[in-house]
Amino acid sequence: MMKDLARYRNIGIFAHVDAGKTTTTERILKLTGKIHKLGEVHDGAATTDFMEQEQERGITIQSAATSCFWKDHQFNIIDTPGHVDFTIEVYRSLKVLDGGIGVFCASGGVEPQSETNWRYANDSKVARVIYVNKLDRTGADFYSVVKQVKEILAATPLVMVLPIGLETEFKGVVDLLTRKAWVWDDSGDPLNYTIEEVPADMVDDVEIYREQLIETAVEQDEVLMEKYLEGEEISVDDIKRCIRKGTRDLAFFPTYCGSSFKNKGVQLVLDAVVDYLPAPDEVNPQPIVDLEGNETGTFAKVDPEEPFRALAFKIMDDRYGALTFTRVYSGKLEKGMTVLNTATGKTERVGRIVEMHANDRIEVDSAQAGDIVAIVGMKNIQTGHTICDPNHPATLEPMVFPEPVISIAIKPTQKGGNEKMGMALSKMVQEDPSFYVETDQESGETIIKGMGELHLDIKVDILKRTHGVEVEVGKPQVAYRESITKVINDSYTHKKQSGGSGQFGRIDYTIEPGETGSGFLFESKVTGGNVPREFWPAVNKGFESSIDKGVLAGYPCVDLKVTLTDGAFHPVDSSAIAFEIAARAGYRQSIPKAGPQILEPIMNVDVFTPEDHIGDVIGDINRRRGMIKSQNTTPMGVRIKAEAPLSEMFGYIGDLRTMTSGRGQFSMEFSHYAPCPRNIAEDVIKEAKERELALAK
Repeated sequence: MMKDLARYRNIGIFAHVDAGKTTTTERILKLTGKIHKLGEVHDGAATTDFMEQEQERGITIQSAATSCFWKDHQFNIIDTPGHVDFTIEVYRSLKVLDGGIGVFCASGGVEPQSETNWRYANDSKVARVIYVNKLDRTGADFYSVVKQVKEILAATPLVMVLPIGLETEFKGVVDLLTRKAWVWDDSGDPLNYTIEEVPADMVDDVEIYREQLIETAVEQDEVLMEKYLEGEEISVDDIKRCIRKGTRDLAFFPTYCGSSFKNKGVQLVLDAVVDYLPAPDEVNPQPIVDLEGNETGTFAKVDPEEPFRALAFKIMDDRYGALTFTRVYSGKLEKGMTVLNTATGKTERVGRIVEMHANDRIEVDSAQAGDIVAIVGMKNIQTGHTICDPNHPATLEPMVFPEPVISIAIKPTQKGGNEKMGMALSKMVQEDPSFYVETDQESGETIIKGMGELHLDIKVDILKRTHGVEVEVGKPQVAYRESITKVINDSYTHKKQSGGSGQFGRIDYTIEPGETGSGFLFESKVTGGNVPREFWPAVNKGFESSIDKGVLAGYPCVDLKVTLTDGAFHPVDSSAIAFEIAARAGYRQSIPKAGPQILEPIMNVDVFTPEDHIGDVIGDINRRRGMIKSQNTTPMGVRIKAEAPLSEMFGYIGDLRTMTSGRGQFSMEFSHYAPCPRNIAEDVIKEAKERELALAK
């Protein structure tokens, strides 16, 4: 059975914290017939399961995606995080969306958080409609929010409705296209509305705004534009067609208003999703990449007849087992089918496939291009992996998970909490590939690593709230590295004579700095059998196993090359182990002479600030040893791109907010390693020595 893709809408609801994303989602599910009794967020009874975490994080529809129906169209609503923790999370959800609803608060307007989300959605070219919520609130002003969208987001809002009354008087909206007023009574039932004539005092405004609406819309079609300019009446269907095209091309964003809490105005937003947001086959198809992540020039065409390709975009555990939320891009997924995970190279059989409907899950036998479903019980799969037809392997969008640059030690506060913490952490690693966990061999501590301070803060919070594990947190540690600057020719002889057979191995070698990013290289130039070939791997192993610990502060040593040039062996006493020991000792003997240095991670920092604070922000980046790369003035403010050492960026978000009275934003990702200035390097070495002493005690 072929599904009609034109009747699908994969949408996300974007909003900053507290714009009413949860209540809006709740109302949509109610109106689309999914929930029979409305849950109220502030009664703690929302269907969307309102834990404390949710109040801060926006919405969780007990799942990452839920399906519902409106006017025989299927909506798959995907949870988008309100909290931009500058990792892959927001990009991941944007990856699987075809369109979205941007929710703004009628009194709060466009907040910095909404700007970040909006910017991400622009980068991913996601079409959106705008919904100005909370018109019943004191201080609500629809027209002021429309103005902010223009000025702060530099976007064109296409006003589709006007509010009737404001604050406590808010009772409905006028639909500009049809010139009809939708008026709700005070029962709170979304279905108790009447369609009336436009209130007399609004007739003039309605005509002015309708005129603007049509003028903007017909720019999408030259023939209609000619007609319009010649004074012909344009039919509503033609206008809708133009709006649909302009919305898809991000030329403008149809803008609606209402009060989700009071159940007024939501239906028109649902109609807009059907009328103006794109179906899965109307957006640009996903590029297919090779194993190195380079684009191949081919695409996963949204077509059920093509080979199967899908992206796992979120992994969640719930009482039924592990759920892998999957967006099918092309082909069909069927129960019992074998699929290939291109990231692991392993195949797996698909057991159960479910569609999530608010609280229920409905088992399905198959899914096809355009669908979003959850697969139950997949193993070894992570966020961002591609699953595909084993006979036609392909990878969707390269999985770029940056190396972690910051780590903190954590330990459970309760006695015997280690096992519980371990289980929780292993689930969290599966859900977020940019989060790493390891155990420090010497101190036995558990170390968590991630993309930045905020990232790890949230992880500690999830441990506590979701998994009930309270932990003590150490201070953030930067992932330093060591390298060498000079070429050294050296020799080491290992010999041990005691009763019975001895040990003997002599090596002559050169150690030199390698190219940046080359890691560790080993080569043997020994001729004439002075070090027999069977011992070369042992020499390689001796050096390679030593580079994990640099000589200055014990950080891994990177980018060096060892060449074995000569040596000597003893026919009886030489063994692989003797040569390995010689290489280890040679490393300890030679590296201190090779001009060792400490390298620190340098971050790409992208700061957004309102123009009036730019001097403070730049001065502060300079104080943090940052280098300004560029600054661009946008209608919203100034974007500053800089490079700065991670060690100087701790606590930056707090300082930036203070400097910009809460309006500054920033994101940061790892760029490269660079040598530390001397005074900083000395501090790093001193700290390492103190740690060693503490461990020795």
